[in-house]
Amino acid sequence: MSVKAFELVPAVERDLLMGDKARINIECIECCGKHLYLGTNDCFIHHFLLDEVTTSKGKLSYSAQKLLHKYLGLKKPVAELRAASALERLIVLCDAIVFLVDMVTLETVPSAAGGGAKIRGVTAFCINENPVNGDPFCVEMGVLSSKRRTVQIYMVYEDRVQLVKEVNTPEQPCAVSLDGYFLCLALATQYMILNYNTGASQDLFPYSSEERKPIVKRIGREEFLLAAPGGLGMFANAEGVSQRAPVNWSESVISAAVCFPYVVALDESFITIHSMLDQQLKQTLSFRDGHILQDFEGKVILASTKAVYVLVPLPLERQIQDLLASHRVEEALILTEGAQRNIPKDKFQILHKRILQQAGFIQFGQLQFLEAKEHFRKGQLDVRELISLYPLLLPASSSFTRCHPPLHEFADLNHLAQGDQEKVLHCKKFLISYLGEVRSTEVANGCREDVDTALLKLYAEQDHESLLDLLASDNSCVLADSVPWLEKYHKFFALGLLYHYNGQDSAALQMWIRVVDGELQDSTRSDLFEYIVDFLCSSSNLDLIWKYADWALRKDPTKGVHIFTKRPQSKHLSELNPDDVITHLGKHTMALLLYLEHLVLERKSQKEKFHTHLAVLYLERVLSLLSESPRDEEQITRARERLQALLRESNLYSVQVLLGKLENCEQLLLERATLHGKLEEHDKALHILVHKLRDFPSAEAFCIWASCSRDCAYRQRLFHLLLEVYLKGNHTSAGGGVGDPEMAAVDLLNRHGEVFDAVRVLRMLPEGWSLQLLRPFLDRSVRASMHACRTSQIALGLSHSENLQLLHDRLKERKKPIYVSEKKGCHLCHNTFSEPDVVCLPGGVPVHKHCVAQRVRDSPTKSQLTNSSNHT
Repeated sequence: MSVKAFELVPAVERDLLMGDKARINIECIECCGKHLYLGTNDCFIHHFLLDEVTTSKGKLSYSAQKLLHKYLGLKKPVAELRAASALERLIVLCDAIVFLVDMVTLETVPSAAGGGAKIRGVTAFCINENPVNGDPFCVEMGVLSSKRRTVQIYMVYEDRVQLVKEVNTPEQPCAVSLDGYFLCLALATQYMILNYNTGASQDLFPYSSEERKPIVKRIGREEFLLAAPGGLGMFANAEGVSQRAPVNWSESVISAAVCFPYVVALDESFITIHSMLDQQLKQTLSFRDGHILQDFEGKVILASTKAVYVLVPLPLERQIQDLLASHRVEEALILTEGAQRNIPKDKFQILHKRILQQAGFIQFGQLQFLEAKEHFRKGQLDVRELISLYPLLLPASSSFTRCHPPLHEFADLNHLAQGDQEKVLHCKKFLISYLGEVRSTEVANGCREDVDTALLKLYAEQDHESLLDLLASDNSCVLADSVPWLEKYHKFFALGLLYHYNGQDSAALQMWIRVVDGELQDSTRSDLFEYIVDFLCSSSNLDLIWKYADWALRKDPTKGVHIFTKRPQSKHLSELNPDDVITHLGKHTMALLLYLEHLVLERKSQKEKFHTHLAVLYLERVLSLLSESPRDEEQITRARERLQALLRESNLYSVQVLLGKLENCEQLLLERATLHGKLEEHDKALHILVHKLRDFPSAEAFCIWASCSRDCAYRQRLFHLLLEVYLKGNHTSAGGGVGDPEMAAVDLLNRHGEVFDAVRVLRMLPEGWSLQLLRPFLDRSVRASMHACRTSQIALGLSHSENLQLLHDRLKERKKPIYVSEKKGCHLCHNTFSEPDVVCLPGGVPVHKHCVAQRVRDSPTKSQLTNSSNHT
């Protein structure tokens, strides 16, 4: 695709060069700074001073002033001119002779004594622009001879030339270019690379010099441009490798030059300009009768037979902007990156970033979001440039102004979309994604408020799931801008989160309460009430808790009380005084009950007043249910079970207080029995259970419960007491048989026979009872007695055996000598012996008598024996 990269500007007009002489033709040119030298077909050298002039319209033009012309006297065309500015010499090829001419006077330089300033039989020559000789006042030159298949290397001095190397070639060379030690040659049938220092050579590709004039052009360090078959411009380095793709120019190319990043080629009618970066044809200029094209220090000069022109490159930025204006993004980027080596580093970085940003906006406008994002990232775009396209997204407090000159052609998103709402939606989704990625990176540094506020507005508008994540995390949303936006889209829960993040917890709670109460509509959270409770539960502001706890308790006391019961234990949160909480909950009976359960049952509070208060509330609940009509038996049962469990398990409540409340209540006899048990009034408790309630299973359970943490004797006493209560009951059946209490006594003995003292029981039983009734009890009692007797006999036998063994060991030890000396120590205290009286331990170990006595006194075995004897 075309781009205007160059303009053709006249430099030396025809009239200035030839005057009235119509037959003068330009044969060669050379430019050194502002000095332009022309060689003509009549053996003249013309010297011009070339000045750059900028017109009023900003265009570049040239003004040529003729300084001198000189006839060389050989009557042949001047074939080649090369300037050696360090020597102030022109190297001239004319009539197959190379000689030196003064650059100022154009006089031929005479030969120095003992040397020569002319080389004869030359067909072509070239200057080594990458010399290997370190002498600054010496020019290296490669020369092709017309008679021999050789290339000669000369050193050119101010007044002489010196042959330093001669290299043979397989064919007669017809064109040459030199870089360092490397010669690039066009032979009769092929191109080749030749290292004249080592003699190594590399054939490149075939080419017929008879069909087409070869082109060998040095374009950089150890890199050459060659005319290849098929109308290709081939690149080759010193190793014979092409590191760039070829350019496809005309079959009839006469000459070529490089003005990076372009290859300029001249044929019979046109100048073609190709990019070295993408090998595409960028520009074509009409130019007839052209036959010379050369580049001199970045300046491309062309000549026809009658006039000279300069191919002036347009400023790189203008070329890039032209490409961007036509939306040729990739070409613009390739051109920018390719021109890096020709632009100072700091300037290039600024230019490159801007081009990337512009490219990103072009692709953004084409909905190529992935490419746009990548260019924004590489170009380090100020993200507010993108946000500013979206109306009202930037906060009113933002100080941002768009870049000038602008990076894009859009006024805003509506201008870009031209009413296409689907396009608007795609653009908003892209911005959400892009801002989400960059908000935590360096891109958002210095503009975090703008980024987060814009993101919040987009989330709210698009009902995006990430809105809550944004507000629940560290953010910089501007409150004044965000509040109306969230209210507009009914995001009241999110607004509460924003208030909370900004330290306005009271405002947050008021907003949420209005939603729960139905004043505002927001379906974000169906469990908003529970969220408010959790919020208050974790709040460090005690005033806030007391202020809003009443609302929560009125709304749902069972959940509202979690404000106090679920409060985490943390050094960052102040603890609530339970007394204050209980006072506050006074008018919320259910919540108070749940809170006391939390203190007593979960936190295991050891304060008597909490246990008593909870027991009283349980009792009042039961009494309230009992007074209702009709009664809900299921609720009464559950309430009594909770009361009974507390009465049994707690040891901290005031028994007398509860007994006072139950004194005249005949419906809660089981609870009264439990309270009597707490007071160790077991006879009263059992009397209630057996004679008033006639609940014999509960009587047995009472004995088990009351003795669960006591010793066997205590349990035995309780069960004997229950047996007595059973036996003293005079309730008999109508037939004169065994009554209910007596039958319960039989069952008690048969189920728990191991607890009773059998002898005492037999003395207590009525004489008229049948042994058959008591058979299970008697069997177990006899079996237990026999077991105890036999166990005692076994223990006695083992003790007797152990005693005999000890006596045996003692007798054995008495027969052995025991060695005691002042150097030998006691095994127990490790002190030496000072007297012969010792005690010998098993194994013949001597110890002090007092050490053994102390060990026996401190022995745990002795203690165990003593303790066990107390129970026998």
